[in-house]
Amino acid sequence: MNKPYIIAEMGVNFYDTAKVLGITPLEAAKLYIDKAADAGIDCAKFQSYKAGTIVSKNSPAYWDTSKETTKTQYELFLKFDSFGRREYQELCDYTHSKGMDFTSTPFDYESADYLENMVDFYKISSSDLSNIPFIKHIGKKGKPVYISVGASYLSEVDVAIRALKESGCKDIVIFHCVLSYPTNPKDANLRVIETLKKTFPDIRVGFSDHVAPDDTMMTLATAYLMGAEVIEKHFTLDKSLPGNDHYHAGNPEDFKKAIRNFEWIDMVLGAPEKTVLNCEIVPRREARRSLVLTRDMKEGEIIGEKDVMAKRPGTGISPEYCNIVIGRKVRRDLDEDTILTWDMI
Repeated sequence: MNKPYIIAEMGVNFYDTAKVLGITPLEAAKLYIDKAADAGIDCAKFQSYKAGTIVSKNSPAYWDTSKETTKTQYELFLKFDSFGRREYQELCDYTHSKGMDFTSTPFDYESADYLENMVDFYKISSSDLSNIPFIKHIGKKGKPVYISVGASYLSEVDVAIRALKESGCKDIVIFHCVLSYPTNPKDANLRVIETLKKTFPDIRVGFSDHVAPDDTMMTLATAYLMGAEVIEKHFTLDKSLPGNDHYHAGNPEDFKKAIRNFEWIDMVLGAPEKTVLNCEIVPRREARRSLVLTRDMKEGEIIGEKDVMAKRPGTGISPEYCNIVIGRKVRRDLDEDTILTWDMI
């Protein structure tokens, strides 16, 4: 295994940070990119939409309204839809200058089109899993497509993947995702990663996480152990801020901790070959057993079954050759407790 590819979902959290710090949203977005780069993250991801093209004005909230009090989806999206082509191009260039990949989830055809020359890959939201015309539109652009499959049946995932393949998309990542904010750990269902890998063996599988971070970041570590090759999680600079995504997002320290976990997992997993490691050579020699005489023996005496027993260290004849040793003559006088070697018999 290698460390998974890590995506920081900036979403729209930087808007709230901008208010707190008294800076522009664009300046705050760049600050988020800086902190993500410092944390060792591979990709900065944003969201591109206009409220009027993503949701009707009467769509109710489906998030924890004790954390985000906005009552309709339209009102929420309207707060955070000020960016367009120019801003995302600037963020794209800035992200690349920091050595990270850039992407932004398009939520309408216009944004899908203007992002084409910016994104390193497209990311499709779980909310568009059944939007097959939109999926095909993106799939035809010749770029890798990462798609989340939260709140779906496996049959729906299959339809979406077929649509991408039929449109000519050859590089696909499926994200296991639970469309619940925050996701209760008991609902994370990380075994779905295995299901997706078995069902779609030719496609990489990742995990888009909405579980609130804890001190261990074990949810992401477990996802990696289950086979997730790509990890996506919401990113914030302050988890205590009110707003739609801060309360289940990870801050830079959470991401650093997750990366350390991935590196630890890689280290302890090691190689699959069963062999004697360099660190085992001396313990192997000293802890294994050899055939040892149980009495003094004179030259020419025949070794009997009761004349030997297996004792440490393993520097002499191995007990596995006991049947060969029994019945042979000793070539010289030997003391009790002598570790037998082949030149002695």
